[in-house]
Amino acid sequence: MSSKTIHIVNGDGLAEKMQELKLSGEVVIWRELLCEGPAVQDVGSGSFVKLRKNFLYSYYQISNEDYEEKFMSQLRRLKEIEEYDTVVLWFEFDLFCHINMIAVISFFLMNKKEVPMSFICSKQLKGDNGQRGLSNLSGKQLLTHYKNRIDLTSDDLEIAKYIWELYCSNNPMQLKSQIKRTSNFEYLSSCIRAHIERFPNSKSGINSLERNVLKIIQRNMISSENQLLGYALEYQGYYGYSDSQMKRLLLKLEDFYYIDKGKVVLSEKGEQAINETMNFYRELKNEECFGGAKMYDFLYDPESHRLLKL
Repeated sequence: MSSKTIHIVNGDGLAEKMQELKLSGEVVIWRELLCEGPAVQDVGSGSFVKLRKNFLYSYYQISNEDYEEKFMSQLRRLKEIEEYDTVVLWFEFDLFCHINMIAVISFFLMNKKEVPMSFICSKQLKGDNGQRGLSNLSGKQLLTHYKNRIDLTSDDLEIAKYIWELYCSNNPMQLKSQIKRTSNFEYLSSCIRAHIERFPNSKSGINSLERNVLKIIQRNMISSENQLLGYALEYQGYYGYSDSQMKRLLLKLEDFYYIDKGKVVLSEKGEQAINETMNFYRELKNEECFGGAKMYDFLYDPESHRLLKL
């Protein structure tokens, strides 16, 4: 009997590329952005779906119907597939994809039988000048990744499940201890570190992503908000935010910069935030969540690299 494989991919772009590879098995597309908004550990449960629908509609105008069609339909496919021998996870190196990936692993461990899992992650290939997303690779390069996929151990899977549990809890401080954990997830520690720095800095009230945008403005000749968006997306490091996410972040920072004579420049508030001469915590505070933790219930201390609960 031939083996049956499930390929879980990080988006529609990669799913289209997969058609070129002609690999055996079924392709399931994971269309969520669990790095933002509230979430509970039981992926696909009633409480999970309610939280996600409310968040995505409120902040990204994604209707309940779209969520059902684009995400829940794929999740139901995973629940309905009974006979399979292996699962292959195709996800990028960034926080956006890694949070989705650990949610997938948790879902399997909670809902499905034990099955071998392997992991394919975007990383620099020999001869490449830089790191590119999986959907930007050629079919030949993707096949090279597939042949070199990483088999995940039971310890790897338990680590992923535990980190998802911590992400969905109200105690993100415990995540710091996971940075030094050894696993086959090459970029997981960097993603955890990036996540911790998304909480507001104790000195300025802005987080790492927001500060990075202001530094981009300070260092570059940028003529429009559209160009600023391009810079912010290209130089965001380990976050992997999409266009819509970054646009929302720029809107949040609208008082920290302005356009003067065809150039984007920092406002007085922008200068104060970068120089840490003013703390904007109270001004920026809102009810946004990362998993189970409210963003403004914690502060990131840049000296100790720890989270402080308010």
